[in-house]
Amino acid sequence: MTLTQLRQRLPLYLRLMRADKPIGTLLLLWPTLWALWIAAKGMPDWHLLFIFIVGTFLMRSAGCVINDFADRKVDGRVKRTAQRPLATGEVGKREALTLFVVLCLLAFILVLFTNSFTILLSLVAVALAAIYPFMKRFTNLPQLVLGAAFSWGIPMAFAAQTGELPRGVWLLYIGNLLWTVAYDTFYAMVDRDDDLKVGIKSTAILFGEDDRTITSLLQAMTIGVLWLAGLQFKLGYWYFIALIGAAVLFVYQQWLIRHRDRDACFKAFLDNNRVGALIFVGIALHYAVG
Repeated sequence: MTLTQLRQRLPLYLRLMRADKPIGTLLLLWPTLWALWIAAKGMPDWHLLFIFIVGTFLMRSAGCVINDFADRKVDGRVKRTAQRPLATGEVGKREALTLFVVLCLLAFILVLFTNSFTILLSLVAVALAAIYPFMKRFTNLPQLVLGAAFSWGIPMAFAAQTGELPRGVWLLYIGNLLWTVAYDTFYAMVDRDDDLKVGIKSTAILFGEDDRTITSLLQAMTIGVLWLAGLQFKLGYWYFIALIGAAVLFVYQQWLIRHRDRDACFKAFLDNNRVGALIFVGIALHYAVG
């Protein structure tokens, strides 16, 4: 492909990478920033901050590409996804796989500037990103795999900053995993009717009429586990105030989905950006002002 052709195809590739929809990158980034700040007990090393911000964008983009590759035969039958480049045929299968590999390689190059422990952990991140889209064919719990993938930046951040994984890391990991399953269930509720028709599995389908009850329990467990993580890392009142604020946002999200309206469920999903940002602010303020 010539440089001119690449420039012509770039808008399609950016659409495939969801560069115009940053919510996924942000939901992946916030927990990674939580971990970096806690590991460094304040502002992390600048080069690590750069690596993880850019790496988060690259891996989320790679995840979107492989997700659309896996769903290319069904996206055209789902209203929300019918215009995705692979579903319309604007981007070919080989192009998509090439783009996925390039994005993963770029992210891996960044990781090479950390340490051997982080490099090893990054291989798990790539594996999780690659298998998640295909889980929707075999299990009603693909959101659990997504949660594992979206939480893996936490141990990677600790490994890069400190070279070790204290026990509290896994409390952060589990808390974030529970949160991810909850908000991605909101996302799946948007497509539930279409997914049933085309054979896509999800927690929204698995939970059925109990979706509101189960997501509210998952959110309550998120607050509880993150509270324990705060105690483990000796975080102060700013962090716990932020968790109370997150709990209030969770109540608001449950109010939004009370009628299971598609637009309201999607709005509840998007609102989780505020949750991640609020918890990060609580952590940053703890280390900045005590």
